[in-house]
Amino acid sequence: MPTHIEWSAIAVRLVLTAVASAAIGINRGELDRPVGLRTTMLVALAAAISMIQVNLLLPSAGKPGDSFVMLDLMRLPLGVLSGMGFIGAGAIVRRNDLVQGVTTAATLWYVTMMGLCFGGGQIWLGLAALGLALIVLWCLKWVELRYIDREHRAELIFAFETNVASEQRLAPRFATAGFVMKPCSAAFSDQGRICTLRYEVRWHAAQPVQKALDLVHELGGSPGVIRIEWQAIGRA
Repeated sequence: MPTHIEWSAIAVRLVLTAVASAAIGINRGELDRPVGLRTTMLVALAAAISMIQVNLLLPSAGKPGDSFVMLDLMRLPLGVLSGMGFIGAGAIVRRNDLVQGVTTAATLWYVTMMGLCFGGGQIWLGLAALGLALIVLWCLKWVELRYIDREHRAELIFAFETNVASEQRLAPRFATAGFVMKPCSAAFSDQGRICTLRYEVRWHAAQPVQKALDLVHELGGSPGVIRIEWQAIGRA
């Protein structure tokens, strides 16, 4: 970080920060994440501006040239990084045992570091960080979806009249289609005439979800079936 900085260098740092953060923000926006283009750009630019401000404060008037070490100006970007923890925490959502938004929070923290690099004048380091981020967010996601066999989960609710339908008509049909059925709860109402079963369904990414939807549609029209509901709850 040079002791003196020209406005042309400041402009280069801000433009590179805006372009780099926009490239990452487009990725988040395409996936309909809560943190998109504008948020990533604002976060990265704020980090860059904090580092530029530090750079401008280095040659403090009335002090020797090496006195900026005693001023501990690096507390400003450190405070920016600490504050990012609160924004990142707001992007993380937990529903039962399913956690979402961790990648979005990590992306915010990453673009903050990238902004600090550009703002501090480490242009090549910032560009390298941009390249790595694009590889992780775009290329590795394609590899993950194509080659990593992930397990997914859903919740299945099945309500039926006990004197007409039975549980044995449901679970075997899904098991035959390749889905793993785990009973979670059972409830009876209307003096035992209506039974409501709740299952946790697991399947691998290669397993077509359309099979389950077809079964839900087929069983929904069966005699004695009052309600059948399928709700995806994310990956295991």
